[in-house]
Amino acid sequence: MDINIEVHNAYEVIKNGGIILYPTDTVWGIGCDASNEEAVAKIYALKQREETKSMICLMNGEKMMYNVFAKIPEVAWEILDNSERPTTLILDQPKNVAKNIIAEDNTLGIRLVKEPFCFKLMERMKRPLVSTSANISGKPTPMNFKEISPEIIKGVDYVVNLHRDKVCKKPSAIIKLTLDSQVKVIRR
Repeated sequence: MDINIEVHNAYEVIKNGGIILYPTDTVWGIGCDASNEEAVAKIYALKQREETKSMICLMNGEKMMYNVFAKIPEVAWEILDNSERPTTLILDQPKNVAKNIIAEDNTLGIRLVKEPFCFKLMERMKRPLVSTSANISGKPTPMNFKEISPEIIKGVDYVVNLHRDKVCKKPSAIIKLTLDSQVKVIRR
């Protein structure tokens, strides 16, 4: 399938408040426009997940990160530059995103992606893309498209037709960075 057609189709759904099922640089994700509170709520409902459990946002570069965070610790750039695998950073005081994806401690998990579909989709959206694993809350994370439950597939507005046979070995590393220079590794 043509990546540009898939980016177009996914964008049309997202700009109208829909949610998509899509391949990321790690596992398959459920996503939407990170600034659309109603679309974010649809994802929580589909996953049967409490809104107190925040989700992450994918971003496609420095400009997008600075649109969401006024201050980014210098160590964040060092971690991103030196990470050999996808790494999610949890940063303080996000702005310009839906309130229901921000954690109770006023943080947001973000990951810079290089995966071409995600990157191009965000280029078109000019906004971060919500990303949460494609499973019902509490169930195992699917490592490939075949493991995604029919309930999830039927529950989204669009399923991206790319990388259906890709197998993921593990999700991203997660590191929490605070503005007062604390670093905490949550998942290696």
